[in-house]
Amino acid sequence: MEQVLKNIRVLDFSRVFAAPDATQTLGDLGAEVVKIENPKGGDDCRYLGITSEALDELGGPSPSFRAFNRNKKSICIDLATTAGQEVARSLALKCDVMVNNFRPGTMQRFGLDYETLSAQNPGLVYCDFTAYGSKGDLAPIGANDLALQAHSGLMSITGEEDGDPVRAGSAIIDLHASLAIVSGVLAALLHRTKTGRGQHVETSLLMSSAHLMSYFYQDYWLTGHIHRPMGTANHLSVPNQAFPATDGHVIIIAPSDEMWRRCAHALDAEQLDRPEFAKASDRLRLRKSLVPIIAGITSGFTKQELHNRLSAAKVNVSIVHDISEAARHEQLEAIGGIFHHHNGSTTRNYVATPFSMSETPGEMRSGPPELGLDTDDVMRNFGYEPEEIEKLRSQGAFGRNEQTVGS
Repeated sequence: MEQVLKNIRVLDFSRVFAAPDATQTLGDLGAEVVKIENPKGGDDCRYLGITSEALDELGGPSPSFRAFNRNKKSICIDLATTAGQEVARSLALKCDVMVNNFRPGTMQRFGLDYETLSAQNPGLVYCDFTAYGSKGDLAPIGANDLALQAHSGLMSITGEEDGDPVRAGSAIIDLHASLAIVSGVLAALLHRTKTGRGQHVETSLLMSSAHLMSYFYQDYWLTGHIHRPMGTANHLSVPNQAFPATDGHVIIIAPSDEMWRRCAHALDAEQLDRPEFAKASDRLRLRKSLVPIIAGITSGFTKQELHNRLSAAKVNVSIVHDISEAARHEQLEAIGGIFHHHNGSTTRNYVATPFSMSETPGEMRSGPPELGLDTDDVMRNFGYEPEEIEKLRSQGAFGRNEQTVGS
């Protein structure tokens, strides 16, 4: 079957992580995604987190850019020019979806806001993605994933007890937000099939972070309790954290009383199968005395021994992997979690679409684009004649000194 978003055109004005990851997912589902980039270097993510020497060795953009920009075409447009703004508006009027992550007010200055465009393209699904939303005192302020980890309180519960604030190792708010963008856009497209009308979709890092923190906020609103860092532990149950093995660590989670009994038997630990530890509420109350007992037992086994014993007993258990172990684990391959992209004699791996569909699965059709490589092709596909393209080029619509960076 055709992919579910085939014949849907997406105009992507976003940069860095969250929104590019969202438009990539739309591309995985079959949409034609046109990435609009500043001709003076393009998306900053092309160079993020990598030295110039390593960039040259890779022969193209950074690992981060590669992670979030497959299945896209790149076109350079200089939005500082009148000609560039006119081109952008012309493309938007022929698209189904438009996504941007500029600060509030920026797209209005370019004449690319929802009100302006939807008046001429009423079927347009338009998504604004910002840091703190479009209203309130913080709306004009830019921010990134780390800033919202701080603002949301996530950093205040991350790290070791009585330690300094610690960030989550991955950009979890960004990537959570990317799926909020995808959800909003798909819901708006479904609404359009019923009504013929597009709509304005809006989300933010703040909304994403609040969703991640929802059960902590709910606890505070109901009880006034303010949670603090607990290392790898969790306030919901005991055991629910990392425990030492002879060669690393494993996570053990046994929230129910029945699973706790199975855990004790699997570890051959009579000292765990005692009346004072039998109920979940008692295990929470006795956390400080119970956790060291469990740790003393697990430290006598290897990671794999613990995994084998506990998984066989249907106790929730996971080995704490490093990046190489996780990226190479056969389970990710087994569920179709890796796209293998072949380009000549080179094959590169990419993390696949984060869900599967039996009839219209996501797929990787092209790797991350070179900066501005598709400018002329995109313009022709949108109905521009060669002489019109050259005229716009002479007017600076695509930048005065177009450059490309290999992928």
